[in-house]
Amino acid sequence: MILYPVVILAGGLAVRLRPITEEIPKALVEVGGEPFIVHQLRLLYSRGIRNVIISAWYLGEMIREFIGDGSRFGMQVQYVFDGEKALGTAGAVRKALGFIDGPFFVLNGDTYFPCDFAAIQTYFELCAQSGLMTVNYNQMDWHDSNVEFKDGEIIRHDKQNRDALMQHVDAGLALFDPIAFAHLPEGQSADLMDVFQKLLAEGKLLGYEEQQRFYEVGSFSGLKELDMLLSENPDRFLAG
Repeated sequence: MILYPVVILAGGLAVRLRPITEEIPKALVEVGGEPFIVHQLRLLYSRGIRNVIISAWYLGEMIREFIGDGSRFGMQVQYVFDGEKALGTAGAVRKALGFIDGPFFVLNGDTYFPCDFAAIQTYFELCAQSGLMTVNYNQMDWHDSNVEFKDGEIIRHDKQNRDALMQHVDAGLALFDPIAFAHLPEGQSADLMDVFQKLLAEGKLLGYEEQQRFYEVGSFSGLKELDMLLSENPDRFLAG
C-alpha cells in the first residue's frame, strides 16, 4: 500500500517554549538527544511514509539546512515557506498543495503520533469524504478535551468552549482531499480550525478514534514527557 504524503506544519513561533525557541525553531528542539524533527521523520518512515512536505516559516531555513532532501531518512522531503507573513495553518496547507496531486495527511509540527497510518488511510478511502480528524479518548485527562465524538462521528470540535460532553481530543493528525482547501485563496492567512468547522457543517468530516495516544512537544510538560520516553529508548515507538 502506497501511503499519502504528509504535510508537517512546522511554521509556528513556539512561544510556549521560550526561551528555548528564541534562536531555533520548535522542530529542532532537542528530544531524547536529537532534534525533534529527526524523531518525527524516523517514526513516519517506520510507519510507511516516504514523502514529506515541511511547511515552515519561523526560522524555517534552519530546518531545511539540517534535514536536507530527506535521503538519509529514506524518504523525500520538500519544503514550502509561508513568505514574509505567516499564513496560518490552513493557509500554509493551501500553499503546500502545489507539491501534492491527491489526498494527504497533515501532522502538527509538535506532534509525535505512533499510530497506524495505513489503517487511517484505508478508512478515509472507504468512507470517501473530504476530511478526517484523528482523535484520542481522553480518559486520563492528560490533555484538554476539545472534541465531542459519538458513535464514530465528530459532533463538535471547539478549543475554546469545552464541556463535559467533550471526552476526546484532536490528536494532531488529519487527512484531506485537496478539495477541502479549494475555497481558500492562495496567499491568504487561514486557520485549520475553520476548515474543520466548514467540513463538519457540510457533513464531510470523518472522525477516526485511534487507541494509541499522541505525544507533543508544544509545551514544557509534553516536552519533558517525550524526552524521558525517547531518552530511555529512542526506538520504542518505531514499527518493524
